[in-house]
Amino acid sequence: MEVLHAVHVLLQSLLVLLLWSKGDARESEPSHVTCGSLVKLLNTRHNVRLHSHDVKYGSGSGQQSVTGVENADDANSYWQIRGKPNRPCQRGASIACGQVIRITHMKTSRNLHTHRFSSPLSNNQEVSAFGENGEGDDLDTWAVQCDGDHWERDEAVRFKHVGTDVFLSVTGEQYGHPIRGQREVHGMSAPNQHNWWRSMEGVFLQPSQVPLRHDEL
Repeated sequence: MEVLHAVHVLLQSLLVLLLWSKGDARESEPSHVTCGSLVKLLNTRHNVRLHSHDVKYGSGSGQQSVTGVENADDANSYWQIRGKPNRPCQRGASIACGQVIRITHMKTSRNLHTHRFSSPLSNNQEVSAFGENGEGDDLDTWAVQCDGDHWERDEAVRFKHVGTDVFLSVTGEQYGHPIRGQREVHGMSAPNQHNWWRSMEGVFLQPSQVPLRHDEL
């Protein structure tokens, strides 16, 4: 989709400016995670960032793999926060606790996804990146679980999958070749210490930052 591609290009440009200006821009950024923002998500128990790349699973669905990485600088760990397919969110609007969202991988434009395949290492539920140009199916949606009214940037939250009720999790299992050392990301049926996530580096859009005339995602 040309519009989504244009948004990704512009967000990457904003990201370069953010990194160039270091911490100066942070003071003017919103305190909440907002629709359209481009973020890295850290699993607070295992200190790894949610990551993907154009490497397919060798078992299960055969879809694009999703992992956790320790390297904080890897550009393949950026994800865009978007609304669900039939109810887009307003760009720059704060994400509410309980809101259903899509989490779209910046580099490949595929959505964070899970389904009833077993994960390759822990035998939990496989998590993949799915779709083309930001459009997949109804198994791409996650509910943000947090305290209060909105998803605070410095708050640990959980992501509960709408279709299968599992929580996005990491329990520490490590892959070998070709993604040696990366951690398995999977879905677990119960909330626990392994499924807390916090927003880290990124570009957090405000309502006044309108990259395109089209203002919904």
